[in-house]
Amino acid sequence: MSDIRSEILSTGIPELKSARIIIDAPAAKIFDIIARPSLHPKIDGSNSVKGVNWGPERLSLGAKFGMQMKIGIRYKITNVVVEFKENELIGWRHLGRWVWRYELKALSANQTEVTESFDGRPSPLQWWLKARNSYSYVEKAVAKTLVRLKKYAETGA
Repeated sequence: MSDIRSEILSTGIPELKSARIIIDAPAAKIFDIIARPSLHPKIDGSNSVKGVNWGPERLSLGAKFGMQMKIGIRYKITNVVVEFKENELIGWRHLGRWVWRYELKALSANQTEVTESFDGRPSPLQWWLKARNSYSYVEKAVAKTLVRLKKYAETGA
């Protein structure tokens, strides 16, 4: 499984970075992994998500959850779920207003196409995102996250 790659998608929108992968698991199982903040450090391809500070065990629309992060320095961030459709769509944002979104499409009972996106368009902090080269960095991070999600969903490791 080490040679598994996700496909980085060309969205045509500089502030929208997406990747896609096919996972051999039911959509409900994959969605349940994504909807549990305690599992985010296991699947995070950016290696910036370090743990959960507080929040529900499982996310739902409007749920708030706090995460321990590290990008250079350690910090804490509060996220809120702004998009939610059970087993199909979940997205959250924080103070910066960019959205992390997962879209799931069942291809069969045991195979699911998952697209993860970083949508920077809602953010008033475009200058900061561009100064930190966030868009090229996050494009690779979402691709790596999907590979880790696939491994976790298929093997539990």
